[in-house]
Amino acid sequence: MSDTTMHLSGSQGVSRRRFIAGTGSLLGAAALVGHGTAAHAATVAQAAPIGDGAHVPALVIGTGYGGSVAALRLAQAGVDVQMIEMGMAWDTPGSDGKIFCNTTAPDYRSYWLRTKTKQPLSNFFGIPIDKDIPRYTGILDAEDFSGITVYQGRGVGGGSLVNGGMAVTPKRENFGAILPSVNPEEMYTTYYPRANAGLGSGLIDPAWFDTVDCYQFARVGRKQAGRSGFPFVFVPDVYDWDYMKKESAGTAPKSAVAGEILYGNNYGKKSLQKTYLAQAKSTGRVTISPLHRVTSVSPGSGGYTVVIEQLNTNGDVTATKTVTSDKVFFAAGSVGTSKLLVKLKATGVLPNLNGEIGRGWGDNGNVMCGRANYLWDPTGKVQASIPCGGIDNWNAGGAFAEVAPLPTGIETYASFYLSITKNPNRGTFSWNPAAGRVDLDWQTAWKQASIDMAKTIFDKINATEGTIYRTDLFGAYKIWNDTLTYHPLGGAVLNKATDNYGRLYGYPGLYVIDGSLIPGNTSVNPFVTITALAERNIEKIIAADLT
Repeated sequence: MSDTTMHLSGSQGVSRRRFIAGTGSLLGAAALVGHGTAAHAATVAQAAPIGDGAHVPALVIGTGYGGSVAALRLAQAGVDVQMIEMGMAWDTPGSDGKIFCNTTAPDYRSYWLRTKTKQPLSNFFGIPIDKDIPRYTGILDAEDFSGITVYQGRGVGGGSLVNGGMAVTPKRENFGAILPSVNPEEMYTTYYPRANAGLGSGLIDPAWFDTVDCYQFARVGRKQAGRSGFPFVFVPDVYDWDYMKKESAGTAPKSAVAGEILYGNNYGKKSLQKTYLAQAKSTGRVTISPLHRVTSVSPGSGGYTVVIEQLNTNGDVTATKTVTSDKVFFAAGSVGTSKLLVKLKATGVLPNLNGEIGRGWGDNGNVMCGRANYLWDPTGKVQASIPCGGIDNWNAGGAFAEVAPLPTGIETYASFYLSITKNPNRGTFSWNPAAGRVDLDWQTAWKQASIDMAKTIFDKINATEGTIYRTDLFGAYKIWNDTLTYHPLGGAVLNKATDNYGRLYGYPGLYVIDGSLIPGNTSVNPFVTITALAERNIEKIIAADLT
């Protein structure tokens, strides 16, 4: 299956041919909106899926950040919870002995129901590098809409399975623009600290950072940012930094130092499987049904009637189940929750949902670029796949740029960045009755605002350093990757589509508790804000609605 011999941590190089064949999946890895060993993953596996005709007190659609918070806190309050997850449990190793395939060698485990990879870095030296793969319920969904591809995690743990783990709390001064109806005092004194503790966020050891080979790329990024007058900031991550020290020293199996990120991380990353979901399972009140997809939620006698399709690993529907739940929490992610609610409103299943459903969707201003450095600024053969810092020009230029890894196993002299920008454009989901699907009205041209904001950083660095942009990473002579997002947000915006705690108007007992509540931008990587908001909302819901 995966080429386990092609790890990126060794000092030996790889041939140009193998390098080109394996590089493309790496460059977007740092940003993606977790993983564990088989032992850790098994702690959250569900032996028996939900049965047809079941009645449950609380049903959570999705096992990402918001859903995991809701399940844990409900269970701790004495409520039995059933979690429905469209993706797999990711608790069984493949033929290579590992649960997740390596980023350099995407195989059947890599993509959700695709027959060809769609790697964020699609080219090298202008040569396309995507490859054919078997259709399978893999870990990364590259979902195409008009003008944009949205990357999402598929499996128990949601986006925590595939992101770079950058656990960034926004600056308090920016919070009013992120969630204007939420009290910042309670977020920064209670819910952000609670979320960071629950997620296991931690900073890299600065002394180790300054000397270790796998962060040479980030030190180059820091040096060049400073020479152009931009602050470089260390940011927390949910990776186990002690484990990374061991893998870097060769005393533990390599994971981040072997380039694992985009399609899962086998050892060091503290995904939701190891944190919130492990705690939720330990209560004895939470069960998870992987490879199950909710298609309908409607008012019924004795609660809400929920229709669920069971899938096999080919994506075929093998069974359809109808269950009843007293309360339903929509936590399928910004895209999943928005699509489901828009469909249910438009088709008359939940007609009383208000007109804000599907609105206020944004891409967190994501845009990517690379720069070509001179020979005296090598970025290193060995690069940890976990980012640890960024360049902050948010107030002056509207951009925060993550200094991202490019772990190819050879020296590239390239710096790579994911920028989060203050892009004001917002899309809307709508029901397409002719096609029987939900569409998104995003336009690629709207990314120009993000490019202009990111250029406030990189044009200046290039001018200072006498360097140029790479033009071979996203297509021939294409500088910017402006057709994707890792950070989908909005579509069921707090205090608009819902009340100020995520309750859906018109339907008592229906809640939204994920990134769809956040109107399009968080100024930084969003999952800590999603988690903190979920902590805030579920605390209120338990106190007010379950007593």
